Amino acid sequence: MSLDVPSDLGYVGPAVELIADQFQASGGARPPLAEALANAIAYGNRHDPRRVVRVRVEVRRDAVRIHVTDDGAGFDPAAVPDPTLPERLEREDGRGLFVLRRLVDRVVFSEKGNSVCLTLRAG
Repeated sequence: MSLDVPSDLGYVGPAVELIADQFQASGGARPPLAEALANAIAYGNRHDPRRVVRVRVEVRRDAVRIHVTDDGAGFDPAAVPDPTLPERLEREDGRGLFVLRRLVDRVVFSEKGNSVCLTLRAG
């Protein structure tokens, strides 16, 4: 399944529900998909209405893979500080990547950093 999502945070919930409804067995995909979509809209596309976020879902026997790609310049995930460091605990930013890594089995970014593949293993 492929879906283009406008760069408006108001579309995150409906897009997540549309995708989740197609893959009833992947209910655990809702929170990470919502996080990845929101990040792509806000940070990748910077809410630019001329841009879209592309979502592609691959369902395999052993896993579901969700690819989320924005039109932004990308970023270096290794440069994102650990939000659990004492000096960062009071900050509200920088938690998205941390959350994604806790919700799925595997997170892989493209070299450019504007595309992420989230893998949820079956079972």
